[in-house]
Amino acid sequence: MRHLLLLCLAFAGFASAQNTDPFPNPPNVKGIQVQMTDDALALGIHHATINVNITALYSPQSKPEAGEFVWNQGYLASLDRQIKPLSDAGIIVYLIIIAYPSKNPAIDAVVLHPGHRQDYKFTVGAVNTANRFFPAVIGMLAERWSSAHPEHGRVWGWIIGNEANSHFLWNNLGLAPLETAVSEYEKAVRLAHEAIRRHSQQARVYLSFDHHWSIGMHNVSPQEATPGRDFLDTFARLARERGDFDWNVAWHPYPEDLGNPRAWADKNVTHADDTIKVTFKNLDVLPKHLEKSELLYQGKPRRIILSEQGFHTLLTPDGEKLQAAAYAYAWEKIQPMPTVDAFIYHRHVDHAHEGGLRLGLWRNAPNSVADPHSKKLIYELFKKAGTPEWRTAADTLLPVTGLKAWNE
Repeated sequence: MRHLLLLCLAFAGFASAQNTDPFPNPPNVKGIQVQMTDDALALGIHHATINVNITALYSPQSKPEAGEFVWNQGYLASLDRQIKPLSDAGIIVYLIIIAYPSKNPAIDAVVLHPGHRQDYKFTVGAVNTANRFFPAVIGMLAERWSSAHPEHGRVWGWIIGNEANSHFLWNNLGLAPLETAVSEYEKAVRLAHEAIRRHSQQARVYLSFDHHWSIGMHNVSPQEATPGRDFLDTFARLARERGDFDWNVAWHPYPEDLGNPRAWADKNVTHADDTIKVTFKNLDVLPKHLEKSELLYQGKPRRIILSEQGFHTLLTPDGEKLQAAAYAYAWEKIQPMPTVDAFIYHRHVDHAHEGGLRLGLWRNAPNSVADPHSKKLIYELFKKAGTPEWRTAADTLLPVTGLKAWNE
């Protein structure tokens, strides 16, 4: 009963006063999707992302039809242990709000969109906005990490879902055309924004995209994946029609070929608004597009974070040098872009179940999924990003790219 009472108070907005602190202004964009907290702190990051599986927060003791929810306190405590050391160090923490399927029909009926594929051939589900679960869980989390409870830590950024424009895999609601897919996502983002801002006036909410721009993901139908630009523009239109609010963009500018770390050599992207993808090579397309009048909020462009991207390590003699050079190239591309607030690298450690990609700053241990083994060349470069040592370290890698200057 105590947990139910805490939820009801938090969701009603009475558990704590709204925090009005301004959004932090860190010295640079350096961030990582954190696996090892102590190592992340040693790397000198200012931004960190952490996944939150809201399905795992739901307890079977809940009574969803009455709007009464019991939360998984063990999982919440584990999230506190990740968040608090980072926020106590002044790092901006962004949560990636994910609805992984539990494959328990009773739980998934509450958490997941009712249109999700029943064969579970997807990775992340769209959230159910037709009941009280989603606003309740976001309200509870927002209150917990609003600074009202310093013992839990502080969260500033909330990324809703993952790569929503490729919804068949990452935001599944079944087969859905563009308008339907965007409409359902807009409802979820709006509910999250309202719940979060009830507790933290300046916290930011982000839409999540992959790197597809004027095309959708290859070899899937328009009812399974949509162009990111069309998804973005449709979201903006629906938000205006329903009452505009302060949403922002979390983009994933992986190279056009995830298996090729040579980000500077993407062959099929341009700097025009009809380019097929937005990668680091043509990243300027995104902030330029967001300057359109119909996309502004209160006369200003939406903020951008690069919340997931990494560079593959080829198993060649120059593989690690190419990976490091790609990071240097990406860092330099971001510097002239004032609306890009964060460059959050993915991954901390190579992961055995990532389609053969080796994106980490660390190698994973043999026969492990993602246990850290040893540091790659990129590690020391990453550590120097944003410090006086950066210029020399980065410029040493310029010849690897074949460019005469980073801004070429």
